[in-house]
Order: sequence, then C-alpha cells, then structure tokens
Amino acid sequence: MDFCLPCFLAFLLMGGVLARRNGGDASFDQNYDITWGYDHVKSLDEGRQIQLSLDHSSGSGFGSKLGFGSGFINMRIKLPGKDSAGVVTAFYLTSHSNNHDELDFEFLGNREGKPITLQTNVFANGRGNREQRMHLWFDPAADFHSYKILWNQYQIVFYVDDTPIRVFKNHTNIGVSYPSQPMQIEASLWNGESWATDGGHTKINWSHAPFQAHFQGFDINGCSDHQQPNVQPCYSTSYWWNARKYWTLDSARQRAYENVRKKYLTYDYCSDRPRYPTPPPECPQ
Repeated sequence: MDFCLPCFLAFLLMGGVLARRNGGDASFDQNYDITWGYDHVKSLDEGRQIQLSLDHSSGSGFGSKLGFGSGFINMRIKLPGKDSAGVVTAFYLTSHSNNHDELDFEFLGNREGKPITLQTNVFANGRGNREQRMHLWFDPAADFHSYKILWNQYQIVFYVDDTPIRVFKNHTNIGVSYPSQPMQIEASLWNGESWATDGGHTKINWSHAPFQAHFQGFDINGCSDHQQPNVQPCYSTSYWWNARKYWTLDSARQRAYENVRKKYLTYDYCSDRPRYPTPPPECPQ
C-alpha cells in the first residue's frame, strides 16, 4: 500500500498516536507493569520472559502501560503443565470502564491427560455472554505458542499461531455493539475452580502448586491512543492492520478457519438454543 503523507499528517492533527513498537525484542518493562501478585511474578532471560505463579495464597498478573485503539496484539504463552484443573490462564484486552469492552483468551485447565479448553469471549458496551470453546490440536503446556488478536474497525480475529479460530464482525449497522474503547493488554493466572473445569465440579489439586505460566513477546503492534475517549484516530489506514486486506479473511485463511472450527469447536453461544431460542443478531441466521 502506498504511503500517503498528507493523510498521515491529517491523522496526527486529529490526535492520533504512533503505533507502539520495539523492533521485535522488547523487554517486559518497556511496555508492561506487574498489576497484582507481585511476589508471584518472576522475570527471566533479562526480561524477555515472565513467569506467573498461582498457589493457595495468590495468583498474579500484568498489564500494558498504555491503552490501545486498534492493533494486531500478540503474546507467546506456555501454559501450566500436568494437573491444572481449575486453573485459568488469561490473555485479553479490556477497557476498565463501566460499560466495558473486552476481548478474551481464557485457557481452562484440566486433569492430566485431558484436554485444556480454550474459551474466547467478546464484550462490547458491557455486554458479553459470547463464549466459544474449543480444544487445541497440540499440547499448549508443552511449548510456547502465539495467541493473537487482530482488531480494526471491520473485524476482530482471534488467532492461534497463524490459524484464525474466531471472527467477530462489525455489525453496528444492525444494532450490535462493537468494541470501540481504548483497551489495555492484560495477562493473568488465577483460581477459577468455581467454574472452569467440568462446570466447577473438578477442583484445583493444590498438591501440584505452584502452577506456572510463561509469557514471551512484549513488543506491541498497536495504536496507542489512551488520551482519547474513543478509538476513531486508530482506524487510520496509516496502520498496516487497518489496510483493506485485513477487513476480511483471505480465501486460504477462511478455509483454515472453517476447518479448525469443524474439527475442534466444542461450544458456540450462537448454537445454544436453550440459552438463546432466537440467535443473537451477530450470529448466522
């Protein structure tokens, strides 16, 4: 795509802020802060890796220093191994507002030998209840994998490595709220035994504590616009993730998306008729 200098200067006059980037090898402290469980967080490899721990006394978490209004957000994560039932590892964007926006990856632990469930959710203007769940085609506790969120004004796409697993389109034209508030990037490890595994029937086995999740990849491809009440300046096509090629999935990614959902999706709120006798308007009708 050709660079448009007049468009870019006009964008800056509108209050836009340049994307936060660090050349692909940022240390944790450049873009993130510990937010809770300070004594349960360990920095490794000169800040290129963070270990979060959970035991009976506390979990832990961290968050980005800035809020973002669009981007292609990526984190490499290795989940707790062995018996992790009841343990939740989360990577998400959230606006911290009354009617908040939020985009969630939540990894729901399980007994050893049983599959970990990946749950995604989308909140817009305070409304969530859009859970989708799937099993992964690899062991997410054996090694690091990339979990990504593409967010522009046309669509939100959740990726596992390079495979799209969920798409949430902008349907404001039919009255569906779409995430439009600046959001911070957060990650956490916490006790979710009241609901996470078998509906809360399978509890944490604390004899395996401390549970540990590891995170890498602290550079950020995002439009930092935390001074603004909305994200409109962050929809500028000066940002590569807002280019036309990212408005929809291309044919190869569409096939991969359909294939992975056919094989691994275990729950979709759009198909839950006891819960939603009439499908929500953003769902296929």
